[in-house]
Amino acid sequence: MIGKLKGIIDSYGEDFIVLDVQGVGYLVHCSARTLQALPAPGEGVALSIETHVREDQIRLFGFMTDAEREWFRLLQTVQGVGAKVALSVLGAFKPGDLATAIALGDKATIKRAPGVGPKVAERIVTELKDKAPAHTSLDPAVVKLSGDLSEKRAPQPVLDAVSALVNLGYGQPQAAAAVAAAKRDAGESAGTAQLIRQGLKELSK
Repeated sequence: MIGKLKGIIDSYGEDFIVLDVQGVGYLVHCSARTLQALPAPGEGVALSIETHVREDQIRLFGFMTDAEREWFRLLQTVQGVGAKVALSVLGAFKPGDLATAIALGDKATIKRAPGVGPKVAERIVTELKDKAPAHTSLDPAVVKLSGDLSEKRAPQPVLDAVSALVNLGYGQPQAAAAVAAAKRDAGESAGTAQLIRQGLKELSK
């Protein structure tokens, strides 16, 4: 199995490059984000490679980082997500941003990737939510609060504060993060009004 290729970019296709490795041209499929980050033809590059072997073909997928390749693998563990959809998702989001959206249960953000409908976005969030926090720099308290909110387990003042911020036009993930930070600063006994005030300060930073 091929895990890495280092060579010279020979040419670009719509969703692939031909990478010249010591005279052998490898056709490597890449996400839109990876293609945009690659240098011009004639210049050198090293790519992390995921190899898919089937009876009738061998396909190579290239990534700028090992983290992006790991997310390519993770996404395909989700029902209904194949290589094409996984590349589309990685073309729309950096690995850290994807991990954050999944950890916060932000299906609306995931749905923005081309070819990802509501059901697939929901499955990505549901099936990967336990794996995403390991790939994000989010405060664990924010991740926990987002989970509590989605399952209506959070205290009433917290639920009311998040709802108020959402009504002011903020997205649920941003509102949850702000209230989580406010709750940490204000303490467990903070009321709804205090959490809203502190949350608005967090959002204005």
